[in-house]
Amino acid sequence: MTSMGNTRRMMSVGLIGAALALTLAAPARAGETPTAATDRNAASWELTPTGTDARFRGLAPVDRRTAWAAGSKGTVLRTTDGGRSWRNVSPAGAAELEFRDVEAFDARRAVVLAIGEGEASRVLRTEDGGATWTESFRNTDPRAFYDCMTFFDRRHGLAMSDPVDGKYRILATRDGGRSWQVLPNAGMPDALPGEAGFAASGQCLVSAGPRDVWLATGGGATARVLHSADRGLTWTASVTPIPAGDPARGVFGLAFRDRAHGIAVGGDYRKDQPSPQAGAVTGNGGRGWRASATPPPAYRSGVAWLPHSRNAALAVGPTGTDLTTDGGRTWRTVDTGSYDTVDCTPDGSCWAAGEKGRIARLGRH
Repeated sequence: MTSMGNTRRMMSVGLIGAALALTLAAPARAGETPTAATDRNAASWELTPTGTDARFRGLAPVDRRTAWAAGSKGTVLRTTDGGRSWRNVSPAGAAELEFRDVEAFDARRAVVLAIGEGEASRVLRTEDGGATWTESFRNTDPRAFYDCMTFFDRRHGLAMSDPVDGKYRILATRDGGRSWQVLPNAGMPDALPGEAGFAASGQCLVSAGPRDVWLATGGGATARVLHSADRGLTWTASVTPIPAGDPARGVFGLAFRDRAHGIAVGGDYRKDQPSPQAGAVTGNGGRGWRASATPPPAYRSGVAWLPHSRNAALAVGPTGTDLTTDGGRTWRTVDTGSYDTVDCTPDGSCWAAGEKGRIARLGRH
């Protein structure tokens, strides 16, 4: 393994700091809470010392001090000091597993999803900060391939698989991930030929509020977003303007700041292929999507709303980070570092993770 050492390397992204200061320093609107990030005049991505070369596509920051990351080679890391140090809390005997999603409730309780065909798709849970793990689900259907996971609260959560018998398969828990059941698919629309989800950032299945959940797709003739308002029992599908029509193209990541306002990002993940329309927005819960007027310039796999902002969000991908300050209508690149996923916490911290052990935190400490 390649260690990144104990010295943090500041990424030169002054534009992030300037935009954040401009966006977040504005007076809070009625019903909004001012964020501690208003003083981030020098905000930037700051790499943290993970001590591993694993690729982290799963990320679950809890607050300013606590975050979890899950990645390749069965690797799970946890920090409780704001990223100054990371503890390797990987499950024993998991080196062959590919963790692509993690959902964390606090510093001690977290759930990770391993992807793959058949029994490679598994869910593991810890209640002691990763000291011990319990396998709570192992897929026994060779046709299923689980991609992403989301939780509505500390008890209720869902995981999704690529289509089985022509429909996406939904797995549900009511006890915080201790046990799982496959939901009936009577309320699931038919999948398009060649359609599937992308296990690229842990954001192909996302939720907002107690019951609403969205599922991102690609690979079919069109890139779609499926929405359920009853925790996965019934779904409706809508077409996005993000290009599809190829197994490498579609919607890779979603973020909703409430049950109405959402952003979709994606494109074509192949390095030699352009992604001319990599962003879209919705203001009606995903019933309709509009193309970003100025989209991210390249494929993006992860997206997150900035804390306590109605209009600011970050999108990340292998070629950089983009910022929007108008709800996803226009984007501008503010960093060229490689990240696969990004997430922010209610107390004002944002984190990103990706290849070669890269985990970074936005803002000054």
